[in-house]
Amino acid sequence: MNKKAVLALGGNAIIQPGQKGAVEEQFKNTRESLGGIVELINQGYQLAITHGNGPQVGNMLIQHNAGIDKGIAPLPLGVLNAATEGTMGYMIEQCLQNCLNQHKIKRDVVTLLSQVVVDKNDPSVQNPTKPVGPFYTKEEAENLQKQFGWKIVEDAGRGYRQVVPSPIPLDIVPFQTIKYLVENNKIVIACGGGGIPVYVEKNGDFEGVDAVIDKDFASALLANKIEADLLVILTGVDRVCINFGKPDQKEISKMTLDEAQNYFDEGQFPKGSMGPKIQAAIRFVKNGGRQVLITSIERIVDAIEGKTGTLIEK
Repeated sequence: MNKKAVLALGGNAIIQPGQKGAVEEQFKNTRESLGGIVELINQGYQLAITHGNGPQVGNMLIQHNAGIDKGIAPLPLGVLNAATEGTMGYMIEQCLQNCLNQHKIKRDVVTLLSQVVVDKNDPSVQNPTKPVGPFYTKEEAENLQKQFGWKIVEDAGRGYRQVVPSPIPLDIVPFQTIKYLVENNKIVIACGGGGIPVYVEKNGDFEGVDAVIDKDFASALLANKIEADLLVILTGVDRVCINFGKPDQKEISKMTLDEAQNYFDEGQFPKGSMGPKIQAAIRFVKNGGRQVLITSIERIVDAIEGKTGTLIEK
């Protein structure tokens, strides 16, 4: 019986720190990120792939903002998110298809733009705190607030930056299509950048929200919706650590659900780094998932073979 997995790629894997994000760089990084996918296929998994888009959508915001002085209205954040689902989906799809061809693996790869339902009354909508895009001077920030109604705050003395809502994902509009395709041995790239945030009107219509959804939360939700056995979350470290950066730092190779929750409650996993990944892992396992593997993109093959990585299970 075939097993299902969701593999969550980070946006920083495709534009790495210090890079400008040239297309050639992104294609190269994408090609180098796909080794683990072949290993998962060899182990009998049917696959969906998600990806982050932080650097990419940030670059798009800078490009759009450069056009403001020329009278070009910037696109809403939800539309930019949809754009990155297309551009990044194209890169991942092409690179993966070529990789599968080289390994003589017959699998179709398809990218689906994914609307993800949120609550329009989510607390983060009333109090946005997620920073996006470039830094501005105080004068620029005041002008943008007046012109577009953005919420812009000072960011740790580095300048001013737009903040947007980051609501919790509740449903994935095309999940039944994604599940059908995965169960028919298609590799589906979906929920890129957390998906395109929408809410549902009283009459059932969808309406966009100017927000971003956490990629790991969306990946966990997708994994539950398609009844996946395994969720793989790729990050910047080979294994999850407690007491990170301290003399008594300790790598964790395996955690139960209760241990992960206890460590999280103790504050071991900060909000800005490992915290959302652990929360996503807990949600996936609590809602019926079997196992979560957290590791680095460089060691994914070793992690799938059990040589590194952190496993979280009931």
